[in-house]
Amino acid sequence: MKRAISTAGCAALLAIGSAAADPVQVPRPVPYWEDADVAGNIRKECAIQTQLADYIQEFSRARGIEVSFAPSVAADQPGRVLDLEIREAESMGNAWTGHRKSTTVRGKLYQDGELIGSFRGRRDSMGGAFAGYKGSCSVLGRTVKALGKDIAEFLSMPAMDADLGDLK
Repeated sequence: MKRAISTAGCAALLAIGSAAADPVQVPRPVPYWEDADVAGNIRKECAIQTQLADYIQEFSRARGIEVSFAPSVAADQPGRVLDLEIREAESMGNAWTGHRKSTTVRGKLYQDGELIGSFRGRRDSMGGAFAGYKGSCSVLGRTVKALGKDIAEFLSMPAMDADLGDLK
């Protein structure tokens, strides 16, 4: 009897482990929310949609999580799927008056169509060191890099209604 329980327990752990080992499908480029408040020059000139996906992959890999890209994702896809969108990207100020940039995202993590986690995240940046020598897209890139790290951390321990980054 002891052996049967042990075998069943091992089988359950293996099932949980294999689900966590599934690659997470992430949209690349990350889409803007249909009602996103994003200025046209950001949409045309900055690469935050692809940068965000790339940073999620980079920081997830460092945590042992495989991320694969798809042009779009759907909650009912098999495996692990991160339904993610950029809700807002603001670019106020400049190198002379001071940068005030931010990016806001929302995401839902599904496993075989079942919602297993959700978050909203925001990162703000004033440009960091040598901000006066940086362009607006570069500073916005800092916000999505930080969000990529936040989202990778979330993927390692998903939770419902998590607040990431500067929303904590």
